[in-house]
Amino acid sequence: MSRKSSRRSTARRSATLLAAATLSFGVVAETVPAQAAAPTSVSASAPSSARTAQVAAVTAKAKKKLSRAARNKAIAKKMVAKRGWSNRQYKCLVKLWQRESGWNHKARNRSSGAYGVPQAMPGRKMRSAGKDWRTNPATQIKWGLRYIKGRYKTPCRALGHSHSRGWY
Repeated sequence: MSRKSSRRSTARRSATLLAAATLSFGVVAETVPAQAAAPTSVSASAPSSARTAQVAAVTAKAKKKLSRAARNKAIAKKMVAKRGWSNRQYKCLVKLWQRESGWNHKARNRSSGAYGVPQAMPGRKMRSAGKDWRTNPATQIKWGLRYIKGRYKTPCRALGHSHSRGWY
């Protein structure tokens, strides 16, 4: 390999690492050269529209990664409102389930067997809310809200219990 191609390869690896760090820490992806952000067969001399499309693809992928929690929170917000709970109760729920699962519907605690957004223990208890409890965040949220209503009456009381005991 010649020195010139070696430098190009090193520069491309550095740019790729920069792109990964940029996407991980939420900095705007457009600051990274398109070739480094999304290596494809498009060369550096390609039209700017191709590079713009690559940057858009990387940006969309970053938004998709970040949106799982946001989508799950939106589902919960609707369900909380449907129950007649206030926005304050929703905020308590957000804090509670952020602590429990980070709003990840595939979150699993290997030591306790807790699963899903509400960290049901064992996870199979959520079957009562639907057959798709393993993969559907709406089913998990529905079960979690029923659990909170039955045991604590409100999300804020559940959060208070979680703060004092370390679990809910």
